[in-house]
Amino acid sequence: MTLTLASLDKTVLAAFIAFCRIGACFMLMPGFGSIRVPMNIRLFVSIAVSFALLVHLWDQIEPHVDSRPLVLLPMVASELLIGTLIGLVARFYVLSLQFIGSAVSMLGGFGGMPGNAIEEPDAQGAVGAIISMSALLILFILGFHHQMIEALVTSYRVAPVNVFFDPQSALTDMADTISDSFMVVLRLGSPFVAYAILVNLAAGFINKLSPQVPVYFVSMPFVVAGALILMYFAFPTMLSLFADSFSAVTVDR
Repeated sequence: MTLTLASLDKTVLAAFIAFCRIGACFMLMPGFGSIRVPMNIRLFVSIAVSFALLVHLWDQIEPHVDSRPLVLLPMVASELLIGTLIGLVARFYVLSLQFIGSAVSMLGGFGGMPGNAIEEPDAQGAVGAIISMSALLILFILGFHHQMIEALVTSYRVAPVNVFFDPQSALTDMADTISDSFMVVLRLGSPFVAYAILVNLAAGFINKLSPQVPVYFVSMPFVVAGALILMYFAFPTMLSLFADSFSAVTVDR
């Protein structure tokens, strides 16, 4: 009976340690970590995935399980930090698209129309919300959540349970992810930046040539119409390239 109870305790501790890394990731990753998803749903999904992966990760977790508080508590903290890092890497990539979506909204003349954001509680322009929602749907359709689960499984080889969280390496990964993400979205949003510069420059020239013309009221309909036409042609390619770059920027890191 003593051996059975000891084995049961070790199984429970192994499942809890697996849940620490996997649950922390699912609480922060895009889509599942949205405010639109209730907290209990996120918790149940994290528990289900943890139990499903525990069978495959048993040999990498069980040998290092130790019920002593001096060993268990640092291990739990390390697992939470590693899971948080994996979730934040993917979230920062999506946040970079929300940034360029807000920029596109302002550059196209839609900045004065705030709306409800999809991922965040703050207000977001309608164009930015459409871009964010469309990109998130495409990522789910292409199975980015499967890639995140694969990254979690791979992380046990890169960062084993018995090795404590490395903050220097984590900060390097975060900085590289933010840099690469914003370079990707800046390239995707460059047509709208160029369009805004050219349109505002033309409006400035018109204002200098004929000051009596109310340039703002005359140019704004043309700015909005041109931005809509540009969005019609650019959005499919923009979202496709964004989804294609997800693995290179986040999961492969």
